[in-house]
Amino acid sequence: MQNLENRITELEIQTALQADLIDSLSNTVAKMQQALDLQQGQLRLLYRRLQEKGGEGNDAAYNPADEIPPHY
Repeated sequence: MQNLENRITELEIQTALQADLIDSLSNTVAKMQQALDLQQGQLRLLYRRLQEKGGEGNDAAYNPADEIPPHY
């Protein structure tokens, strides 16, 4: 009977540890999704800015140096 109780206790411990691991992984995935959403938004903004620069009617290639603030 003692052996059965020990096995049940061991299974309960493993279940608790697995539940904790699942919660931790779920939180990590949620944080990664937030970071990905932010990066996608930033990428869309940059793409839109590049499209606006290209749509001004000039045929000159886009030069990142044109974006340097005047105090440099």
